Amino acid sequence: MPAFHALDVSVIISTYRQPEWLAKVLWGFSVQTYADFEVVVADDGSGHDTRQVVEAFRDEVGLSIRHVWHEDRGFRKCRILNKAIVSSAHDYLVFTDGDCIPARSFLEWHVRLAEPDRFLSGGYVKLPMDLSRQITQDDVVSGRATDRGWLRARGVPARKLWKLTRSGIMGATLDLLSPTGATWNGHNASAWRRHVLAANGFDERMKYGGEDREFGERLENMGVRGKRIRHRAACVHLEHPRGYVDSGHQAENDEIRRQTRKLGIQRTSYGIDP
Repeated sequence: MPAFHALDVSVIISTYRQPEWLAKVLWGFSVQTYADFEVVVADDGSGHDTRQVVEAFRDEVGLSIRHVWHEDRGFRKCRILNKAIVSSAHDYLVFTDGDCIPARSFLEWHVRLAEPDRFLSGGYVKLPMDLSRQITQDDVVSGRATDRGWLRARGVPARKLWKLTRSGIMGATLDLLSPTGATWNGHNASAWRRHVLAANGFDERMKYGGEDREFGERLENMGVRGKRIRHRAACVHLEHPRGYVDSGHQAENDEIRRQTRKLGIQRTSYGIDP
């Protein structure tokens, strides 16, 4: 890996009523090769079982972790993310979801590849539900859950597993050749705190569907360009039901994004500072 300057990192993990999945994700962060970080769990209204998971990782595992919660009033991920941003302590922010187990070098790559006036756009490998359920704490801690060979032996197609390459040179080459845009992906992205605050965080009008991309489009409008790290900083996505999806909100979200692009909006009026 290339040389790098260490950063203090805040990892912001969004979650909603998936304590079993969240525990697997937190086990992944407990064995990172990069250790200078805190975790902020952005909880969009889960029950007491999620709080118990967070407290166990704080008290028994020793993760530096805080739980930012508000009551369940429907999909309000953008609002709880903004609260978590305010609660976070450090200058570099890594965002992911409570259903995405990070590879052990996940944070190290985010730190090594951080640049001024850039945000990082990572990727994931989607797992089927049966395999998502089968993954154990030991599978995560040992690194098997994000190992290409182990996943291939359990039926994940080889064509999906290139993001889990262990070669930095190969990963950089694949990122260079990838036709996929360097968009803001809520499951795997990072940025400097000053840029996140300049954009005023996430637009709280937005429901599920494009809310992450809209945030990235505002960063791009202010000159903070995306950088692909899909094949270096990777995670595996655990399957789950999506009861919060409401297709009725998609047109509203699309219109907000259209205005952001058309008008070159950099800072939302519906974010951290209203």
